[in-house]
Amino acid sequence: MFSFFEQPYTLTVAAVLVLFVMVQFRSIFPEKRHWWQLLVPLVLATAAFGMDFVVQTNLEKIKSTIKTGMKAVADEDFKAIAQIISDNYSDSHHSTKERLLAHCQRALSQNPIVKNKKTGAAIELSESDATAIVFMLTTFDESSYVAENYKPFLFIKAKLTLQKQPDKRWLISRIEMLELDRRPVNWSLIK
Repeated sequence: MFSFFEQPYTLTVAAVLVLFVMVQFRSIFPEKRHWWQLLVPLVLATAAFGMDFVVQTNLEKIKSTIKTGMKAVADEDFKAIAQIISDNYSDSHHSTKERLLAHCQRALSQNPIVKNKKTGAAIELSESDATAIVFMLTTFDESSYVAENYKPFLFIKAKLTLQKQPDKRWLISRIEMLELDRRPVNWSLIK
């Protein structure tokens, strides 16, 4: 669905067209020239970028939730992780939000993450839920179990399901691990 909030350049193109029309109008009817006529395209262009800056779309909120989660995992910030996880969370291995958070605490204490970098994402969006396939490069601390016994970084592919909350926030309701280093994997294989 088309939205001016996601496409500020549409109004910018409209502003250029209005400028062209105004210049033509002023040259054809010189007696009807007014200084404010040239402000109309400027107002349109300003409105376009103002709306893009002020209004956060659902897609931008979802990307922000994913970015917050990746940063929280790298920083081992369990409060931030808990804030982006839905209360009705469940996946193929964790039946509740609390079990997921306990798993995160246990895994991150043994394998501290130095850096999480999103290398790509494919997001499918509907009115009240969204699915995101996220590709990440995770770099582990040199002293972590993974870095010592396997390698210091992993390519991760995960499927996140997000739900829109009544307060318009998007929270993660399910996370399924799909691949580690381009090999199929699921939660039961991750210790």
